[in-house]
Amino acid sequence: MDRFILLIAQGLGTGRSPVAPGTVGTLLGLPLFILLLLPGSFALFISSLLVLSVASVWFCGRAETILELRDPGSVVIDEIVAVPLCFAGWVSSLYFANGSMPEWTYFFSEKTWYLSVVIVLLFRLFDIAKPWPIGSSQALPGGWGVTIDDLLAALYVNLAILFFLA
Repeated sequence: MDRFILLIAQGLGTGRSPVAPGTVGTLLGLPLFILLLLPGSFALFISSLLVLSVASVWFCGRAETILELRDPGSVVIDEIVAVPLCFAGWVSSLYFANGSMPEWTYFFSEKTWYLSVVIVLLFRLFDIAKPWPIGSSQALPGGWGVTIDDLLAALYVNLAILFFLA
């Protein structure tokens, strides 16, 4: 069971990358984002973000215990789960403007791909720089401290993108 938990917590092995494991793990968040859009349900998209966030807290906490390390660099499920959350504001604005969920291809089309790249880059910037309260949130116990900083970074991304889209 510990191996399975680490497989998930380490992003199917992406977190074991010798170079920039957090960034490599972040890239795995893009297929997760696409997967969450496929059903075309806004309620499922939002509820999945909540369930995945809670799951990340649990997997991160268990991985810390198994590895006997505080916020191990190889644990990247928190980055993976945060990526779809980075797009939630944009998805929501499109959903409420059009009355339907956007297709995943919209975010990678010729007209919008650059904004998706900006979202991922902003996420990495906020995750690495850890502006207030992101950095201090890591003091929370267990998996909460590992996950919450990424969720807050995703919130900052949403604020920046919504400002840009307004």
